[in-house]
Amino acid sequence: MEQRSRAWFRVMSARMWIDVCTVVTALVLYSVAWPTLHVTHVVPVAVQPFIAALAVFPILLVRVNPALGWAISAGSALVIALAIPHQPGSDLPFQVVQILSLIALLFAVGLRASMQIVAIAWFATSLLFATTTSGEGVSAAWGWPIALSAVVLFALLVRWLVSSRVQLLRQEEETELERARRAILEEKARIARDLHDVIAHHMSLVVVQAQTAPYRVEGVTPAARAEFDSIGATAREALNEIRGMLGVLRSDGQLPETAPQPKAADVVGLFEGARRAGVSIEWTVNGDLETIGETTGLALYRIVQESLSNASRHALGAPVRVLIVRDLDLTLRVTNAAGTESARPVGNGGHGIAGMRARALAVGGEVIAGPNTDGGFVVEARLPLGPGTIDPVRAADEMPAVRSA
Repeated sequence: MEQRSRAWFRVMSARMWIDVCTVVTALVLYSVAWPTLHVTHVVPVAVQPFIAALAVFPILLVRVNPALGWAISAGSALVIALAIPHQPGSDLPFQVVQILSLIALLFAVGLRASMQIVAIAWFATSLLFATTTSGEGVSAAWGWPIALSAVVLFALLVRWLVSSRVQLLRQEEETELERARRAILEEKARIARDLHDVIAHHMSLVVVQAQTAPYRVEGVTPAARAEFDSIGATAREALNEIRGMLGVLRSDGQLPETAPQPKAADVVGLFEGARRAGVSIEWTVNGDLETIGETTGLALYRIVQESLSNASRHALGAPVRVLIVRDLDLTLRVTNAAGTESARPVGNGGHGIAGMRARALAVGGEVIAGPNTDGGFVVEARLPLGPGTIDPVRAADEMPAVRSA
């Protein structure tokens, strides 16, 4: 706020000084035009102040409305040249101060007015000077138009230089803002990765361990089994809350209320977006995805999203096939052949396959991913349709592998 106030004060100070200089210049020119008007024109003494004012005071509009000031000055010059006789021996139909005022206003028109008005002002002023001033030969016909053309061209040059400088400053400011915004987003993404790698992974292990403990530990009483179930449910709720927080960190300035979580039916939008991006993709959906629960639908969406992202990065140009079947469970199969082009740079990467497996485990499903026989890659997922519950027998068998990871 303070910086804006200082910038506004600087701009207002500059405008104030321009106005002060304009007023002082007009007064100086008027103090010259009034006493010397009788030298160039035959004018009654009582009328001289008004004629001098018509010749000089339009310059006061040089910043407010230069086109209007030029029109008044050019009109008064034409009236003075045609209606007021000038003294014998005077070659100019109007005073020098009026010429200076008119040239200054023409320069201001070149700086600020539209190109059509600039062309009209240049042509009209050149015609006025060429037809009303006395002279012989080329000097009378072309002298003033050439001089006024130089004035207008210089004004346009200054105008274009200032405009390019302003655009450059604006672009630099936008670039700086975008750089700062990108740094914030990168920091948020780093925090999201750290939270996911550290907290979400261990929370998933807590869920698995709590629900498989009765099958791995002998002599578990019913009360202890109920306690383990309660621990697993609480850990799953905490895991869902952590995912919500990660969504906020990954979002681009959107609040959760204005950015709802994707659903299972939204995977079709992923397929269409991948096709628009140039991916050769075909998909088959058997069953209704609209009625799938939010948790399972979100897990499906993120797994498909990560699978398509991996395929586009590591198998550029390869066709992708997607099959989604809703039966007793929700099954997903994403396959792609070996890439036909060089893989894109991956950078730091995302959550990858580990993230897909963590999402599947959190809802009681599983993900299997790895290379296939033709050099491509396959991702298979099975997700429950109902509330997420982990198969205790399967999870107990997989616990050593999970711990070693």
